[in-house]
Amino acid sequence: MGRSRAHRIGIFLEFLVFGIVVGMTEDLLVVALATGEPITWKVVGIVVAIAIPFAVLGELVVDNIDFGKYIERVLSRRQNRATRRRLSAR
Repeated sequence: MGRSRAHRIGIFLEFLVFGIVVGMTEDLLVVALATGEPITWKVVGIVVAIAIPFAVLGELVVDNIDFGKYIERVLSRRQNRATRRRLSAR
């Protein structure tokens, strides 16, 4: 059974908001520690402008890739090659 479209959109938005908040926090921390620049509304605006596209990109691209299947496929190919080598060496 698949999840409803509204449910999937809700989960997407939850992770998107979380990604934006974490990205903003991280960026503001880096600005404060690396540059010593005071955190002003202008700096917050720039950080928001940078964090939102990366959060969206992360949700649309990275989080929708099934890395488990990809890793499993790569490992099974390696295992198949090793098995073929052992069999051909006999």
